[in-house]
Amino acid sequence: MHELAVCQSLLVSVEQTAKSNHAQSVSNVYLSIGPLSGIEAPLLKRAWTIARVGTLAADAALVISAMPILIECSTCGHEGPAKANKLICENCHDWRVKLVSGDEMMLTSLDLDDNSYLEGTL
Repeated sequence: MHELAVCQSLLVSVEQTAKSNHAQSVSNVYLSIGPLSGIEAPLLKRAWTIARVGTLAADAALVISAMPILIECSTCGHEGPAKANKLICENCHDWRVKLVSGDEMMLTSLDLDDNSYLEGTL
């Protein structure tokens, strides 16, 4: 399961961002994943529960949204959506297309907590 390695790599970025913003913890991690990325969202969520232990994101939820597949036609120049098993231009039906998006995983945002409101109340 390479999703665990993906989570571990993701956590490096999450922790670096949290520390550089002086956050005490991370409450949500938002990802966009393309259908051609090779990453299975359910497996990634399961791996997340293991990988996040002992990090600033120990209690963070992993929020995943699907990214569309977009292609650009080499013949007519049209840019538009495509299906994972049918990468052809919807305009001219040519198969000579360039993938614009849909094969990536992107960390889109984080919810950071500084917990400063707790100081002086304990």
